Amino acid sequence: MRSGPLFLLIAALGGVAWLAPHLDAGTGSSPSAPASITPGDEGGTRAAWLAGEIELPRAADGHFYADASVEQHSTHFLIDTGASLVVLTGSDARAAGLSWSDNDLAPIGRGATGPVYGVPVTLSSVELGGMTARDVPAAIVPEGLDVSLLGQSFLSQIGDVRIEGQRMTLGSAKP
Repeated sequence: MRSGPLFLLIAALGGVAWLAPHLDAGTGSSPSAPASITPGDEGGTRAAWLAGEIELPRAADGHFYADASVEQHSTHFLIDTGASLVVLTGSDARAAGLSWSDNDLAPIGRGATGPVYGVPVTLSSVELGGMTARDVPAAIVPEGLDVSLLGQSFLSQIGDVRIEGQRMTLGSAKP
């Protein structure tokens, strides 16, 4: 099963706070309201875009996913509250116009089989449903990652993260 290495990588990336020591999950800028409101579909398979908040349904595998814009390119993410950083797969990074060489690879975490190698980068912007984070610390993991991870370097900038039942809510509704 391919999910084993992914979970090991997620756990390893949760310990790389040294790449972004200035992050504090309790702070961040207030999100702006999304430009448009698109309610979730009847089956609950899409994000619900509410004023100042994004509500995501839990997927069948138990995780939460969202499509966000990285450097103005749509990228599919697993929302990973335990990851310190946004982590891009090699293919997602290339699609967003990012490049690197093998000389740029450095240890960014440790997995069960040893070091996890990636390329530390700073993304100029990551946008999800009208909420934008700027100068986002991130890493590119060219091999071994099946889906990009939306971690605390983004989540800490957009407001609250709440899980209630089968829904995750990102951002803070304005009164």
